[in-house]
Amino acid sequence: MKKYKIALLPGDGIGPEIIESATQILQRVAQIYKFQIEMCQAPIGGHAIDTLGEPLPNSTLELCKSCNAVLMGAVGGPKWDLLPGNHRPEAGLLKIRAGLGLFANLRPAVVYNALKNASPLKDSALANGVDIMVIRELTGGIYFGQRKSVHIGNKCVYAYDTEEYTVDEIVRIAHVAFNIAIKRRKRVCSIDKANVLESSRLWRQTVADVAKEYRDVELSTMYVDNAAMQLVRNPGQFDVILTNNIFGDILSDEASQITGSIGMLPSASLGKGKLGLYEPIHGSAPDIAGKNIANPMATILSVAMMLRFSLDECEAAERIEESVTALLELGYRTADITSDGIEPIRTTDVTKKILELLNK
Repeated sequence: MKKYKIALLPGDGIGPEIIESATQILQRVAQIYKFQIEMCQAPIGGHAIDTLGEPLPNSTLELCKSCNAVLMGAVGGPKWDLLPGNHRPEAGLLKIRAGLGLFANLRPAVVYNALKNASPLKDSALANGVDIMVIRELTGGIYFGQRKSVHIGNKCVYAYDTEEYTVDEIVRIAHVAFNIAIKRRKRVCSIDKANVLESSRLWRQTVADVAKEYRDVELSTMYVDNAAMQLVRNPGQFDVILTNNIFGDILSDEASQITGSIGMLPSASLGKGKLGLYEPIHGSAPDIAGKNIANPMATILSVAMMLRFSLDECEAAERIEESVTALLELGYRTADITSDGIEPIRTTDVTKKILELLNK
């Protein structure tokens, strides 16, 4: 029997609740599809600061390196907002990405038929359906380029940040996009600003070179400003979106809003091997922590991504995704997605009902 070791990083706020829900679902599909799961828990974020004095202890990082995958809840909260930047909970997230060599961020944006009314877009814009995978380069670009600010007295009078990419950085993220597109609808749209930026011209040419290795995948290109417009005008035209760090940061958030609720959206961060970090895109929501009202579905769907990309248990992943869709089709809603007077169900209710659907 296959056995997988999973690092659990519940983190802060609602993190422990949604991780508890997701692990119950993971354990059930493991039973159904006859593989074993060993789960090891470790601190990250504010919880790690409070207990061990730093947002990502070395012991947590070393545990993650020894596992097949990492499942994280959420980090951060107002309790730690006044700490210096490199000691805040969010620094733990940046450090774990770097420590695990995770350079590709995968953000699916799906408009479920049962939740179309939650989308801010008109029905006409959703007519073709929305199922987008945004693939963002995670460790290069302007966030990691050279930067400087010049001060006169206490006043900053000049500052710059540089957008830097190497061919190798672009090649590796492009391969991720094309390999994922092969398993979807075989279309990649590469987003850049090649009419202005030298780094984007390198990006466009390098992606085009990689595309020659994937004859079955259609490659198109689009300037980022047009892409931002097209996402709200006709999101159904996109399959896989490939882009750099800063453009991906912005476009993935825009795509998430099209769906109507960040409580439904999972994510994955991948590197060269199978090891990946999986987490919901929403925050720690400390205002509702401990109230049993958080939506655990994004974390449950993150488990599905983990099963698909790190564990190669694709049937189990599909079973989870189908169960979440079925739950929505049956009319069940958590507080963040309820409407039209529908009484919301609680976190533990979601877990129970998805387990029931898995057992059918």
